[in-house]
Amino acid sequence: MKLFSKSILAALLFAGVVSLQTGCSMLNGDIKSKIISNENGKVVDFYNDNKENEPSLDKIDHASSTIQEKNSEDPSSSNSEIKSNESKTAEKKSERKQWATNADAVKVIGQPEAIAVLVNKQNKLPDNYSPKDLVYPDVPFTFNEKADKRKMRANAAKALEKLFTGAKDDGILLAGVSGYRSFATQQVLFNNYVNRDGQKAAELFSARPGHSEHQTGLAMDVSGHTGICAAQDCFDGTPEADWLAKHAHEYGFIIRYPKGKEQITGYQYEPWHLRYVGTDISKEIHEKGITLEEYYNVAVPVSGQK
Repeated sequence: MKLFSKSILAALLFAGVVSLQTGCSMLNGDIKSKIISNENGKVVDFYNDNKENEPSLDKIDHASSTIQEKNSEDPSSSNSEIKSNESKTAEKKSERKQWATNADAVKVIGQPEAIAVLVNKQNKLPDNYSPKDLVYPDVPFTFNEKADKRKMRANAAKALEKLFTGAKDDGILLAGVSGYRSFATQQVLFNNYVNRDGQKAAELFSARPGHSEHQTGLAMDVSGHTGICAAQDCFDGTPEADWLAKHAHEYGFIIRYPKGKEQITGYQYEPWHLRYVGTDISKEIHEKGITLEEYYNVAVPVSGQK
């Protein structure tokens, strides 16, 4: 009788382990196939792409529903596991609400070399993307070294030179602060901001690597020739900032992150951040008082920034 009981017990335990392993394999298989499908469609999960150990909400929801189904089939199972997972899911959703978008997914840009390319929290450049036509615009900078951050793409560089000349003719002396940044440079910069100010604060004024317009070679931060208030809030209201707001569009540039549009762009007002899009688009955006997202009619309000 004892031998018989042990055999039955061993068989039951073996069956339970196999069942559990099979269930986990199916769950992992479903998740893996979903992620692969998204990547092939040039869509990746925003948070998994940047936090490789953090499960996506889809995974948490899927796992939670699987546990609920299991317990509904087994009345003797405790509800504590369900409540625990529901609580974790709700906590995770609450934590991400501040920074997730309604799309809650990121598209990898297929034509990053396009002059009017839309790069933002929902549209990501390929990690290894680097423009092939980077040059040094002939304009003054707030620093002396011939660093990469002086560079812009050729068309944008020529337009910047004309903009600086136009400003000088109006008695406004400008200087470049920061142009092109590689993926690696943006990664170091973003991480430093996160370490200094915390991730939530950093997200408001610094792009995650791959999401920065500076990587396109089409953006340039600009200040007055003295460099005072360069890339700082105090630049707002200066003669240089006012001139840029009124005239940048004439040279193919827009103020990429305008005041009052933070909910759409996802970033604070930056009167110093110029983005080259070409004169046709820049003039329309200026006349309508819209953002690049609104120009493309793909504005996705950022949750929690109302």
